[in-house]
Amino acid sequence: MASNMDREMILADFQACTGIENIDEAITLLEQNNWDLVAAINGVIPQENGILRSDYGGEPISGPAFDPASHPAPAPAPAPSSSSAFRPVMPSRQIVERQPRMLDFRVEYRDRNVDVVLEDSCTVGEIKQILENELQIPVSKMLLKGWKTGDVEDSTVLKSLHLPKNNSLYVLTPDLPPPSSSSHAGPFSALQESLNQNFMLIITHREVQREYNLNFSGSSTIQEVKRNVYDLTSIPVRHQLWEGWPTSATDDSMCLAESGLSYPCHRLTVGRRSSPAQTREQSEEQSTDVHMVSDSDGDDFEDASEFGVDDGEVFGMASSALRKSPMMPENAENEGDALLQFTAEFSSRYGDCHPVFFIGSLEATFQEAFYVKARDRKLLAVYLHHDESVLTNVFCSQMLCAESIVSYLSQNFITWAWDLTKDANRARFLTMCNRHFGSVVAQTIRTQKTDQFPLFLIIMGKRSSNEVLNVIQGNTTVDELMMRLMAAMEIFTAQQQEDIKDEDEREARENVKREQDEAYRLSLEADRAKREAHEREMAEQFRLEQIRKEQEEEREAIRLSLEQALPPEPKEENAEPVSKLRIRTPSGEFLERRFLASNKLQIVFDFVASKGFPWDEFKLLSTFPRRDGLSCGTRDLH
Repeated sequence: MASNMDREMILADFQACTGIENIDEAITLLEQNNWDLVAAINGVIPQENGILRSDYGGEPISGPAFDPASHPAPAPAPAPSSSSAFRPVMPSRQIVERQPRMLDFRVEYRDRNVDVVLEDSCTVGEIKQILENELQIPVSKMLLKGWKTGDVEDSTVLKSLHLPKNNSLYVLTPDLPPPSSSSHAGPFSALQESLNQNFMLIITHREVQREYNLNFSGSSTIQEVKRNVYDLTSIPVRHQLWEGWPTSATDDSMCLAESGLSYPCHRLTVGRRSSPAQTREQSEEQSTDVHMVSDSDGDDFEDASEFGVDDGEVFGMASSALRKSPMMPENAENEGDALLQFTAEFSSRYGDCHPVFFIGSLEATFQEAFYVKARDRKLLAVYLHHDESVLTNVFCSQMLCAESIVSYLSQNFITWAWDLTKDANRARFLTMCNRHFGSVVAQTIRTQKTDQFPLFLIIMGKRSSNEVLNVIQGNTTVDELMMRLMAAMEIFTAQQQEDIKDEDEREARENVKREQDEAYRLSLEADRAKREAHEREMAEQFRLEQIRKEQEEEREAIRLSLEQALPPEPKEENAEPVSKLRIRTPSGEFLERRFLASNKLQIVFDFVASKGFPWDEFKLLSTFPRRDGLSCGTRDLH
């Protein structure tokens, strides 16, 4: 029985693989398959993605991945060997009922936008019914456009269109008159308003049956439209053959507001002018699965990925001359700039639903994927593109851009890409590969034939080196690619758990050491504080002792000076009257001395002060009557 943590990981992987956003639904499906991830996926994916093989034979479990009307069914793949790192298991015998998927539609009509949310089991006609209530337009007058597969019937079930979650559509009402402008507005005001409006031109490339939805302001000229179409189709303006322009559009310098286009949308068709040198054989080749368009001036061929069939699986021509522009510039100085062009070109060829390619050098990618905390590490997926391989278009459009693959890669991988079409770029990558992965991996890539590309390398960062877990060639299916990604993820998860455990133990040891160092530092600070406090205390005692000594020396000096300044003590038989005073000190001792009766009382104070009792600290009192000697300090003793 899987633990709670394992179940959370299985649930996350299951939702990433199947695109099921409802957690309760995903848990129900896993519980019905006893939390067997592969069995649960096999119960859901075969309904949409085609081939899944069992361990017991090579026969497909469900319908073919390619359209049987246009391609023969692929040969069954051999059963995986017992030594493989991951083997798909037999799908569960229990039929798992999947809940319908919710689709979001943003429908544009003139200056209004209407949001519609429906289950994928609904039909196109039900969307029109909702729009009839919102826009007050009869269904019979409504044309719903913007489907990637072309026009569809009202009875078409949305699930059969394999739509993404978010979609954009628009409504055309050619049988209804446009809203009338204000009767007070003159011709100049109406023209000025048209110049400020935006026109959507739905341009169909006739040879490849591909639609482009382009927005232009009313002030744009017809010449600007044709130049933009040249950038998209590689058909020079002089070779463009148009259908659908109004009869009033007679001059290429005319702005769209004056040309008589339908607002807000107008449909046009563009093709290449027939060349006299074009033979009947070339015309027949244009009706096959792989279309090729040429003219007498030797213009570049169209990108093979643009020639659509019902299921979109088209094998491109094996020549880089078929591309309008290279995926990656040759001899690019900065790898980040090269990846920016690669991403832009990849989006223009295969749409916006594709893996998010890391923009930067391979070393920077390692830093992002491997050199972080163990919990934040991810696997590295390196996509190696080659324009001259016949498998490139199928792999990119049908496998690499599948929603389940894109979602799984974005959650668990850092994806980096490189184009090996040019020799210089190929040599540059082999040098990087030899430096980072070793000579064995570099030699493996060097020996791959062109028709084995594109390659998908699954790389795991280890303690001392980077290990290439898997090399996936272009001749694979969505299910096989998903299984191999999941197998690599299982190996990575096991290694990641060990790394997390080691990292946690190391952090625990570092925390203990850090705490010990902090305790030792605090102890040192406490000892230093005690020592400084003791030193301050000793210094204060010394200072007070010095002050005390200075005060004592000062008092002794004053006492000596007073003692020397005293008049001599008169004798008892002196001719002048003599007073003999007896003074009791606070300690109980008595001081006796004779004074002349003519002496001032200050002489008595000086005598007492010379004995260590200064008058500012002691009082001299007479016992009877009790008086303070200070009050009569200027009197004579008599």
